[in-house]
Amino acid sequence: MPIKEWPEAERPREKLLQGGAERLSDAELLAIFLRTGLPGRSAVDLARDALLRAGGLRALLNLSLSELCVLKGIGEAKYVQFQAALELGRRYLMERLEKGEAMTSPQASRDYLSLVLRDKQYESFFAMFLDSKHRVIHHTEMFRGTIDNASVPIREVVKAALKHNAAAMIVAHNHPSGVAEPSAADKALTESLDLALAMVGVKLLDHFVVGDAEVVSFAEIGAL
Repeated sequence: MPIKEWPEAERPREKLLQGGAERLSDAELLAIFLRTGLPGRSAVDLARDALLRAGGLRALLNLSLSELCVLKGIGEAKYVQFQAALELGRRYLMERLEKGEAMTSPQASRDYLSLVLRDKQYESFFAMFLDSKHRVIHHTEMFRGTIDNASVPIREVVKAALKHNAAAMIVAHNHPSGVAEPSAADKALTESLDLALAMVGVKLLDHFVVGDAEVVSFAEIGAL
């Protein structure tokens, strides 16, 4: 039965309008993007199939264009919509940080960095440069590859901090293995960064290690 013939309280759009997006299942949210189904299959049916075949919502949204287009009822237009939705999420979280919530709301930093770094297949070193009120004034991926004292040029991080006239910094990197436990190399890098930045009057507020299901804060574990 087409969704438009379902009882109104069961239709994804109406459920969202009446009770909020959090009431919807992953399949129902996805169906709103799909909009229409196929003969004999509603948009919710197609969404359930896609989620099952991909291995969940996160895995689905991380598929490449060619991988996504293999799924029934999903093509290039939907891929574009999914990527746009993900980028909107990133920008929403960054806007919160730019308005001064980088340290007054540590979870905002954690959420943003997790969204940016968690699903990368390579190690990435990300930096956020903050003003004296801890608002983000610039953010960027600085290095790719093995992240340790040998591969992250401390001098380049210091130069970037001075270039952006930063009063403080938050840095982060991911572990593609999925394990967020800081390594000995991570700890040595943090110590070197903290010392070098302090010499030019820049405070290293935190270093996050992003894993698959966890984000570890050096500040929270007392290592910074």
